[in-house]
Amino acid sequence: MNRMIVPIWFGVILGSLVVAYLGMVIATPHFTPRVQSVEATLVTRLDPPASGPASAAPAASGSPADCSLHAAFPEPVRRWCGTIEDNAARQQLDPNLVAAVMTQESGGDSSAYSSSGAVGLLQIMPSDGLAASFYCDTGPCFASRPLTQQLLDPQFNISYGTKMLSGLLKRYGSVREALRAYGPMDVGYSYADKVLSIYAQN
Repeated sequence: MNRMIVPIWFGVILGSLVVAYLGMVIATPHFTPRVQSVEATLVTRLDPPASGPASAAPAASGSPADCSLHAAFPEPVRRWCGTIEDNAARQQLDPNLVAAVMTQESGGDSSAYSSSGAVGLLQIMPSDGLAASFYCDTGPCFASRPLTQQLLDPQFNISYGTKMLSGLLKRYGSVREALRAYGPMDVGYSYADKVLSIYAQN
């Protein structure tokens, strides 16, 4: 009986990896990074949010004329302008930095799913699915994360991702270090430099 379970389990995992890889190849945008230091630029762009109540419900989509995102961001990213601005203000982040992360991560595709199991606009690892197979010293690495279904909701994904990015920025005190921790493991500063290059161009 146990001899039958192992090949079935292996086939399911292998099939999932192939499907996830194909999804990544089709959905992931490719960028040529232009590496440069933008820490000083970022600090000057991070103005504290205006005092006053936050809006009750973030905009679902659309590119309003008063959108603060740079016009060079692709339209699939700019369509989330209202939600990006609202959540960036709550987390004291530059909305253009959040848009740069989104551009690199999903290109604005809310259904993006990476080969490692990351989900949605800001490519967050969920607690279930393929991501559940990643183990750390204390158990599953992403056990405290939301479920895939939650992260496929664009507003939830942007809210969770900006909170996570803000927390990393406070923890490391450097945008480049925060982005290194946010991005894929074992790529050094490659991911961070790609995002900072997109940010510098917008």
